[in-house]
Amino acid sequence: MTTSLSELDAWGDFDRDDPFPLFAQVRSAGPVHEVTLADGHRAWLVAGYEEARAALSDPRLSKDMHAALAHSGEVVAEGLPGPALARHMLAVDPPDHTRLRRLAMPAFSKGRIDGLEARVRAISDRLLDALERRGGTARPVDLVAGYAFPLPFTVISELLGIPEGDRADLGGWFRALLDPHPGPAGHNTAVAASRQLIAYLGELIELKRRAPGVDLVTDLVVAADRDGALTEQEMASTIFQLVVAGHDTTTSLIGNGTVALLRHPVQRDALVADPSLVPRLVEECLRWDAPVPHSTFRYTTEEVRLGGAVIPAYAQVIVSLAAANRDPARFRDAESFDPDRSDAGHLAFGHGIHHCLGAPLARLEGRIALGALHRSFPAMRLAVDPADLHWNHGDGLVLRGLTELPVLLGPRAA
Repeated sequence: MTTSLSELDAWGDFDRDDPFPLFAQVRSAGPVHEVTLADGHRAWLVAGYEEARAALSDPRLSKDMHAALAHSGEVVAEGLPGPALARHMLAVDPPDHTRLRRLAMPAFSKGRIDGLEARVRAISDRLLDALERRGGTARPVDLVAGYAFPLPFTVISELLGIPEGDRADLGGWFRALLDPHPGPAGHNTAVAASRQLIAYLGELIELKRRAPGVDLVTDLVVAADRDGALTEQEMASTIFQLVVAGHDTTTSLIGNGTVALLRHPVQRDALVADPSLVPRLVEECLRWDAPVPHSTFRYTTEEVRLGGAVIPAYAQVIVSLAAANRDPARFRDAESFDPDRSDAGHLAFGHGIHHCLGAPLARLEGRIALGALHRSFPAMRLAVDPADLHWNHGDGLVLRGLTELPVLLGPRAA
């Protein structure tokens, strides 16, 4: 099924601050549509829940972007930093995907994640102390810069074994790469950041060869050197992907979740009064305002019939996780923010073999970060008009987060 909706032209060039009315309009016109992307390429958009779930687990939808590009110039290449870091588990199919995912899995096991809880709480407490010193009760503070970004970035840096002295530069390079509207000067900055990042990852790998640590990068180096389990490019690509997935999406979860709570004071007051509500609240934040509104690109290896549409072979496919997560055919009162809902099963972490490996870590960080923040500062409020909040951080389609989140903390709870 296709539609003539003008909104399907230049898909991605929409109101990033509130795309949900558009997502609802497109979804109501049909679950699958052919679209034109903002860069002029054609693709197929999946907006219905059942269709999205099916697409995410369909082996006929490949993630191997190198093979896609070799076959058809109509498939869009990944953006900066380009092919040098494009051999990670999100950009390959089995058996390479299985091999790369298996190497990273021990770092995200239940036991390892449970063991991180005390450290995540300590990082959260330290950042909250710094926010209080900086803002007091009267001065605005930026929750993105002061809390939502450094918490998950510190955690993933420690998990990977990135030296503390390197993290400021690394964070700056990633911020430059994830700027969706860089302009000419910003583009040059992103190109420079890409080169510096590629060089740094090579240096980090060599450092772990010379001085192994108890961390994931050391594990990858050992696996590569012992039995050739992965190449140098795969190592650097995997580290790159884990840093992005390990901090940016959780940063957006904390920021988006805080805005949702400040816009829904009844639910926020309930959280402050009863910390046991935090896990369900995090799940609703993920469903209602997904940090990853669209999946990374896939392409069909053969003709695929989906949601009444016939998608030809070698066509690019984008799954709108945010649209699917508000599908009224799947979720009761889907547009409402309701942490008490019983209809679970959101697609914020994807589905199938590419389901987010770091989902348990993101959930842990989200529970600790949101719970500690809102219980510590129960009178916190926005320091700007809600209309002045902008979701400009991200890469256009796949990532969506706040550029900044100015708040007045109010007095800290005893």
